[in-house]
Amino acid sequence: MNAAAVISAKPELMLEVRVELVDIDPQIWRQLEVWGSFTLDRLHKILQIAFGWEDLHLHRFTADDPFAPLRPVDGNIPETPQWLPRQECDEPDDRPEEDLTLAQLLALGDGAAFYEYDFGDSWLHRLELVSQHSTSEDTPPARVLDGARRGPLEDSGGFPGYEEILEALADPNHPDHAEHAEWVADTTGSTEPYDPAFLDIPALNQALATQVQAS
Repeated sequence: MNAAAVISAKPELMLEVRVELVDIDPQIWRQLEVWGSFTLDRLHKILQIAFGWEDLHLHRFTADDPFAPLRPVDGNIPETPQWLPRQECDEPDDRPEEDLTLAQLLALGDGAAFYEYDFGDSWLHRLELVSQHSTSEDTPPARVLDGARRGPLEDSGGFPGYEEILEALADPNHPDHAEHAEWVADTTGSTEPYDPAFLDIPALNQALATQVQAS
């Protein structure tokens, strides 16, 4: 059965969605369980918490890979429809994220979608539907089921910059070790050794529960 048809018919379902950062090795990913009826502005807040972002930059949602080559239509290259905060919608193809649900977005992409955060560092997240089931009273509206590695640091220069930082931190003899260690300490607010593999799922779920209750 077509995934898009199923999702669009039952947007009230609980959706299990795998979200992973694109073009990063080792992979950074989260397995989420989220109400399909959540609008994209609420999903944005969930993704920010799940990956440890601080909501300091612009973001957008798309049903297709925004960086994939587009085929001309009648000799013209079509614009990729994107969903942004209502106040950021300036172009004809911009659409308010408050008006579309997660289920509807995944249906448009036939079970997949994309979330880009920070148009400078361009952290692209791919969302893929894994499964769906009915909600129950004891199931939180949003939670992290599984995942790997902490999210990258804000303003670290995209994957190449983040990789460079990790390499310098791992080698005390690296010429930029001290400089990067100081920057990481300032950014994280901690002098503890930075562990890119660390992931505290219970803490993420506690933060998600607080966010959902507040919204």
